[in-house]
Amino acid sequence: MNRLLPKYLLWIDCTAGALVGVLVLSLSDWLSRLQGLPRGLLLLTGAANLLYACYSFSLAIRSSRPPALIALLAAANLMWACVCVGLGVYFARSATNWGLSALFGEALFVGGLALLEWRWRDALRVAES
Repeated sequence: MNRLLPKYLLWIDCTAGALVGVLVLSLSDWLSRLQGLPRGLLLLTGAANLLYACYSFSLAIRSSRPPALIALLAAANLMWACVCVGLGVYFARSATNWGLSALFGEALFVGGLALLEWRWRDALRVAES
């Protein structure tokens, strides 16, 4: 197992969530036209990304992380991946290829985070220096 990835996984999670959340909220009008998705949906997904970022950041800065909190993060990421797939299916006829790529791409990324966080849940319990 690569020791660097578990060490930085929570930082990758919170940074990606914050970056996507800020960008989606800031560019929601333009993204709505580009992606063929409702602006309200983009505002909701942007806000959800910021909430995820706050939670994963709260874990990343801890020196000791309870297993239940790591499991909750992995489960939330898996749930969000499912939501993104569901949105992609629901908006398949009205969204552009950019919009569908964004939804399914986010599902893959967040689903991958969920898998890695679950796989490395024991390694994530204690922050390495």
